[in-house]
Amino acid sequence: MPVPRKRRAAAYAAVVLATTVLAPLAGSASPATAAPVNLARTGTATASSVELDRTEFAASRVNDGDRGTRWSSKYQDDSWVQVKLAAAAHVDHVTLSWPNACARDFVLQTSPDGATWTDVARVQRDTCPRSDVVDVKSAQPVTHVRMQGRQRWGSYGYSLAEFEIWDSATPAPTPSLGLIPKPVSLVENGGTPFTLTPASPIVATGAGAGAPAAYLAGILRPSTGYALPVVTQSSAAAPIVIEVGTGKGPAGQAAEGYRLTVTSTRVQIGADTAAGALNGVQTLRQLFPQWVESDTVASAVWQVPAVSVTDYPRFAYRGMMLDVARSFYPVTEVKAYIDAAAQYKVNRLHLHLTDDQGWRIALDNPASNPAGIDYTRLTGISGRTAMTYNDSGQLMGTELGVTGFYTKADYAEIVRYAGLNGMTVVPEIDMPGHTNAALHAIPQLNTAGAQPRPAPGQQTVPANGTGNVGYSSLDAASPVTYEFVRQVLTQIAAMTPGPYLHIGGDEAHVTSHADYTAMVNAFNGTVASLGKTVVGWNEYAGTTLPQNNAVVQYWNGDRNAVANAVTGRGAKAILSPAPHTYVPQKQDSRQPLGGTWACGGPCGLDRHYNWNPGTFIPNIAETSVLGVESALWGEFIRRLGQAQYYSYPRLIATAEVGWTPQAQRDYADFTTRLSVAGGRLTVQGVNFFPAADVTWRRQVIGKPVTVAAGAPAGATWTVTAPGAAAADLITTVTWSDGRVEALTPTATQEANIPAMRINSGFTVTSLRTFSTPGTYTGTLSVRAAGQPALTRNLTVTVRPAA
Repeated sequence: MPVPRKRRAAAYAAVVLATTVLAPLAGSASPATAAPVNLARTGTATASSVELDRTEFAASRVNDGDRGTRWSSKYQDDSWVQVKLAAAAHVDHVTLSWPNACARDFVLQTSPDGATWTDVARVQRDTCPRSDVVDVKSAQPVTHVRMQGRQRWGSYGYSLAEFEIWDSATPAPTPSLGLIPKPVSLVENGGTPFTLTPASPIVATGAGAGAPAAYLAGILRPSTGYALPVVTQSSAAAPIVIEVGTGKGPAGQAAEGYRLTVTSTRVQIGADTAAGALNGVQTLRQLFPQWVESDTVASAVWQVPAVSVTDYPRFAYRGMMLDVARSFYPVTEVKAYIDAAAQYKVNRLHLHLTDDQGWRIALDNPASNPAGIDYTRLTGISGRTAMTYNDSGQLMGTELGVTGFYTKADYAEIVRYAGLNGMTVVPEIDMPGHTNAALHAIPQLNTAGAQPRPAPGQQTVPANGTGNVGYSSLDAASPVTYEFVRQVLTQIAAMTPGPYLHIGGDEAHVTSHADYTAMVNAFNGTVASLGKTVVGWNEYAGTTLPQNNAVVQYWNGDRNAVANAVTGRGAKAILSPAPHTYVPQKQDSRQPLGGTWACGGPCGLDRHYNWNPGTFIPNIAETSVLGVESALWGEFIRRLGQAQYYSYPRLIATAEVGWTPQAQRDYADFTTRLSVAGGRLTVQGVNFFPAADVTWRRQVIGKPVTVAAGAPAGATWTVTAPGAAAADLITTVTWSDGRVEALTPTATQEANIPAMRINSGFTVTSLRTFSTPGTYTGTLSVRAAGQPALTRNLTVTVRPAA
């Protein structure tokens, strides 16, 4: 399959593709095709038993159309539930939705009379909750369909939320360009698309156009194999033109707005700024086929549909926070995290650099150092600590937290790379609480008012790798505290070209209100004196914020305090409400790890999408909302793969919340567009969660072959099918000479929710050997139970044997 770009930490095997046919974004059902009917809804359900003989668990719950109810059996393996149809009918497929207490082993059966049963399929699976889609394709009408249990999940009975019996396959999805975030204005003009050619140039005109042009070339060159020179002028055909200058973008949207026009002969991006032009590039990138993300050449027809886009963001700040303090991410992983988010126009990278568990940024010893603090101890000692075990001795996560730290050169590289991707780095030094790592490293900070206290005979407090919060504090009465903080913030400010310094300020539970206020007021003043805008979590909203130069980041608690900071101090608000932006919260009940406190259960994709930042804080204008931010905390999440699995696709939802006008956002429309993005993420190597709310689309690409007669042809197709297993896909190849092959797709990585990994793309390889020279066409059909087939052709040219 096309391989992900190396900078994205790919986990897939390299297979070079040269394609003749690309899968379209989607097919559409014929207008004459009737919608599938769930025959179970008019049927009658009965069961062998009902748990505790309670009506709320009755068999009738499986066909009531409500996934919030369920049938439950008594606690025995040999249990069944069945639906008698209102009339005999042909059945295409059955969908069984298990909310919990699934079957490890069951048989789906049909009957023409309720007495004689035919086994359709035996299903054995070890994941729960889940949905099973089983092909029936009954040749004759049936009257009954039964789930006959063989083995329960555990000690309880079987639980089934819905038993759906469908008379036909699900129609092909409606075509969608799949643009995320949804543009303010998009017109699909129809007609001949633009085709990128080997001779196409990228023309960059105006100050600032060169960087987004180079960025686009970096995306397109590996997959197309084209030179795509970046020039300031050209008369060559089929150019991509990027213009930056006053009036080139939408009126009144100079900061980040852009215009994108695609015709059959050229692509034109216009913007007032380089940032706006880069936003236009990200939109254009999504209009190319998903295989453009490959790190190896895919000889595809690189077409872009004819469109006109006028676009700009709702909010200026669209951020993502990465907690590197609890568990460290090396520079390469931070870059990969940036790569995946940049395409969705995320423009702020908030680095949570310090916490109780670790200190991740190296500092120098200053020339003036009255307290004699050795600042290199911060990383020399607390760069070696991270999350470990909870108070009960249980491992926090799948492994110990990763230790390490960034040198100043590392940090500069992150800042540089983020800037190339349109992101500003927002560094956070959390204080006066969440400071155990600093206290563990610096003896001078362990004065009488600091907490916790060192053990007798020790100069510093011990390291603490638990997930406990609120137990640490700097000493408000010690001059060393203020000397230390000023020196830390001074060095961080000097390393950070962006306008913000984040001082944390949250969960300082052991700090008295007077001490908290005294320290945070001083820290606020220090940030302002350094020419930066102070940012803090919403607990600091009641302190003396610099007038018209402070930002309050809301996560939980009193919204009115944030409103008061806005109205009283002229502050702006960044919104990261835990139910809508905290990605360590479970997104699905099938995930064994993750919090549930924010939502009282999983915080699914819909919770991250369906909220309005403009009205979230009471009694303030939307203009006082700087933006939104997704927050990835590190109590149990380890390394890039897990970070992506919990962030995506919910981070994509937050990106659209921050970009698209509220009136133009719709969850069903969003999930439709997201279904297109799944294949693109697969090609990129992003380890995303296959959210159940999304009907992920499948895409196919083929590799034409030239081979000598008598040699194995090795004709190969690649399929992207997010969330699918090889066993879910029915693949056959029909050749132009009449030969039919039933093939088994293979993957380098299977989807596994407990293991926190998405599947790779699938490879389907023909086993044929052609003895006669000529040209042969193979048509691959890929189908999953209950879904329409997707077909793609591939050509094999057989030359005479030497």
